Amino acid sequence: MARQASKSLSETFAHRFGQAPAASGPTAADDLLQFLAERRSIRRYADRAVAPALVETLCAAALCAPTKSDLQQRDIVIVRDPKLRAGIDPLFPDMPWIAGAPVFLVFCGNNRRQRQLHQWRGRPFANDHLDAFFNAAVDAAIALATFVVAAERVGLGCCPISAVRNHAGQVSEMLRLPDHVFPVAGLTLGWPSVEGTVSLRLPLAVTVHHDRFNEDGIEARVAAYDRHRAAVQPYDRQRFADRLGNTADYGWSEDKARQYAVPERADFGAFVRAKGFRLD
Repeated sequence: MARQASKSLSETFAHRFGQAPAASGPTAADDLLQFLAERRSIRRYADRAVAPALVETLCAAALCAPTKSDLQQRDIVIVRDPKLRAGIDPLFPDMPWIAGAPVFLVFCGNNRRQRQLHQWRGRPFANDHLDAFFNAAVDAAIALATFVVAAERVGLGCCPISAVRNHAGQVSEMLRLPDHVFPVAGLTLGWPSVEGTVSLRLPLAVTVHHDRFNEDGIEARVAAYDRHRAAVQPYDRQRFADRLGNTADYGWSEDKARQYAVPERADFGAFVRAKGFRLD
């Protein structure tokens, strides 16, 4: 499903952030900026296959993204085997768009290949600490973001799935990920059957800093964002209402505070260490 006619770039930014950034003069890249400003996650897909060759091409585009020191510590697993999908999809009963997606991919951090280079070249691996894990995770995240832009640019819809880390051990086992290779996020992919929604974002004054980090007025700005978002895009349910009850002024900050008020992925550190990483 194609997106409807867009607003101007300034109007789109103003809708998303509450206020547009200072406008620059028109450039040849304005169409891409407009495209990014309007991007949205898609969780419902048409009953239409995505050609394997197109998926491979999008992977190639994603792997053109920046990578720390040219280490290239990111891999993509395209999950096509119906038996694998039958094992993975039921892990996420609250996310039916995973089972409904024609394509599911898992973006992995891969520090294994770097260690293999040291073995092959007879060099010590002298940086066996947190940075080794962090670099691979960031590389995978950059590739994921680039894939999303490439896929949406050709008309596909995507939704990143961080919840694969809720079942990191099971996903890793099913995909046969070796030591020092770990899932960072999944991604659903398909032709959209809905247009999707442009999610509102925190004001730029909260998240963009000039020269030095600045939190002046942050509580008031977040409260204003809560009110604006509740008016424009109210939540359809209150998170963990059975445990935490309901509140009249439910907004973004309350939703996010509730999200991290309930334990989740407490075993992920143990999983990463079991993969061979030292997190010193």
